[in-house]
Amino acid sequence: MLAIVDYKAGNLTSVQMAFRALGHETVVTSDPAVLLSADRVLFPGVGAAEQAMANLRRLGLAEALAEVTARGTPFLGICLGTQILFERSEEDGGTETLGLLPGRVLRFRPTDRWDKVPEIGWNQVEQVRPHPLLEGIPNGSEFYFVHSFYPAPSERACVVGETTYADATFASMVARGNVAATQFHPEKSGRIGLRLLANFMKWTP
Repeated sequence: MLAIVDYKAGNLTSVQMAFRALGHETVVTSDPAVLLSADRVLFPGVGAAEQAMANLRRLGLAEALAEVTARGTPFLGICLGTQILFERSEEDGGTETLGLLPGRVLRFRPTDRWDKVPEIGWNQVEQVRPHPLLEGIPNGSEFYFVHSFYPAPSERACVVGETTYADATFASMVARGNVAATQFHPEKSGRIGLRLLANFMKWTP
């Protein structure tokens, strides 16, 4: 069973539709017990860090996610679902996040007025190292981004893919053990994005 985390502010429909197109049914849940019983867990991302963390704590999902990742369940975060994995975000004046990966989340500070924030659109992902989720995906493939903040891992070993925008080369894909996460939206990235999600469904960390 693939459980999609419902933290009352996620891009749930498009994620569900992407997995349905791949032939996989999903369960959308805000029940910690369901997450803990799932074979795989996905955290989709739309919204702001502070409100997301408040909802996760209120629903008992912060503790459940920590346990899910600690027990080795394959986990995929998307966009905000990537950012909340780190220790702290600059969003909302500074927000303490889950701390499941080492590092911070920073805001774009472009010096060129043509670099708009948020970044909205297609951008390349340069593969830093191989990962099972990137099987069959050419280096430099383009994925769809919508974000004003980006991950800055404190451990280089966490970085799987990098992207450059607005004076920053940032970690657009990270992974450690059974946890993987993308700053881009694979569910909105066409055939290449579906390939990544299909890889997630067969991934055995």
